[in-house]
Amino acid sequence: MGKQSKEGKPFAVAADAVDPEKVPARQLRTGARIPAIGLGTFGSDRVPGEEIAAAVIGAAEVGYRHFDCAAVYGNEHLIGRSLKAVMDGGVRREDLWITSKLWNDKHGEADVVPACEKSLDDLQLDYLDLYLVHWPFPNFHPPHCDATSRSKDAKPYNHDEYMKTWRQMEKLVDRGLVKHIGTSNMTVPKLELVLRDARVKPAAEELELHPHFQQPAMFDFLVDKGIVPIGYSPIGSPARPDRDKTLDDTVDIEDPVIVRIASRLEVHPAVVCVKWAIQRGQIPIPMSTNRRNYLANIRAAVSAPLTKADMDEIAKIDKNCRLIKGHVFLWKDGQTWEALWDVDGKITPP
Repeated sequence: MGKQSKEGKPFAVAADAVDPEKVPARQLRTGARIPAIGLGTFGSDRVPGEEIAAAVIGAAEVGYRHFDCAAVYGNEHLIGRSLKAVMDGGVRREDLWITSKLWNDKHGEADVVPACEKSLDDLQLDYLDLYLVHWPFPNFHPPHCDATSRSKDAKPYNHDEYMKTWRQMEKLVDRGLVKHIGTSNMTVPKLELVLRDARVKPAAEELELHPHFQQPAMFDFLVDKGIVPIGYSPIGSPARPDRDKTLDDTVDIEDPVIVRIASRLEVHPAVVCVKWAIQRGQIPIPMSTNRRNYLANIRAAVSAPLTKADMDEIAKIDKNCRLIKGHVFLWKDGQTWEALWDVDGKITPP
């Protein structure tokens, strides 16, 4: 039996756990290795932080060593207690991979380092393995808002301003507070500028990736530049915020190709999405507080791979269906969410 946490849930390796050593890993340009599957911790305004914190312990018990966090999720102080329980129970800090993210209202040069220190304090860690700029926009939106919410101070992407933020991110590496820095929710033209001007290059980019939204051009760009793609919403984010749902959205786990492969393998369709992601080369970070589900997801990483025919079939079902559209980050009236994503290959002008 492991050591008791403050929440009363002890840590102990489960009898049905996956051996963390057998979980594949991706190598970053520094030589560091990041587990090829992680547990997301975004509760999407639907799951209490206490449940997610308990799931972190449960997931660690079944073999997870990679946890994707963010200040804006509002649960890092609870997850920190879980991580402490996991480490008190015998898991070494160096065997964990912990990511956190800088929220939009902390892009100011004087705010970046304190924001990171706050996450470190909440997570009860001395360093982060990866720290991401959560969105390239400094635009704030209140919790639980709907898709029509707009900040009166919203601004378009400004590369010079972004690089001021990035210089502070680089200082975090210099100080040893973070091992790697990266980006999230970027586009190819934005990343090209960051790569041109950064002293410490982004090690990873976190972006929406699932069978119905494969982003092939962006994916290939990241791989070519040595940036590890970390894919959120890997099974199509059924519990995403209501503000991100539209009538045109499609459902990956109901796709006939996914369902047929899952039936043959006798697994849930979500498992097929996770297996596809890992084999393709991105790192999926599915969120679940259900033990059966997060155990099935990590087992997907170590079980027999999908066939080449399976992978070829899934490659053909891309519907370019972005689910996390980001309406709340728009900066002027009359814009559609596409303005955030530079769909014509150029940064959307102010």
